[in-house]
Amino acid sequence: MKKLIHGKALALAAMVLVLGACSETMEPVEEHPEAEGVQLVMGGNVIASYDGETQVWTGELEVDAGEETPRIMVVFVDHEGNPVELEEDTYLEVDIGDIAIAEFEQATPGEFGGSLRGHMGGETDVSFKLMHGSVGSGHPDFVTQPVRAQVHEQEG
Repeated sequence: MKKLIHGKALALAAMVLVLGACSETMEPVEEHPEAEGVQLVMGGNVIASYDGETQVWTGELEVDAGEETPRIMVVFVDHEGNPVELEEDTYLEVDIGDIAIAEFEQATPGEFGGSLRGHMGGETDVSFKLMHGSVGSGHPDFVTQPVRAQVHEQEG
């Protein structure tokens, strides 16, 4: 009889541990919406936008050779086009296909904005990455297809 009571007590203790572990993992976790697109905003106007579902850009970047655009804010958005709340350890990384044609200058590395500077006439591709981790050593959470940047040759 003692073995039966002891066995039931062990089974009950194991059940309590399992249920306790389940209740900890079953608690709702607050989730932030994930980035599903990007809007490039200059002077309060969206100059280009990227739809992550279709992987298509609407609009393009333009600048004259030897010039710099006004500040372009890079806004990561959800599927409805609403800005997503970004975590503190996220940052922006911008890749330029040909830095001899143009470059994207950020006042502070990783900030969610900057200016496109044209070096010489031509076209190049620009990709935007939402990075997670320390600036310079993080990993991408969201990457756009390239958008075309057109640098116009100065006349004269």
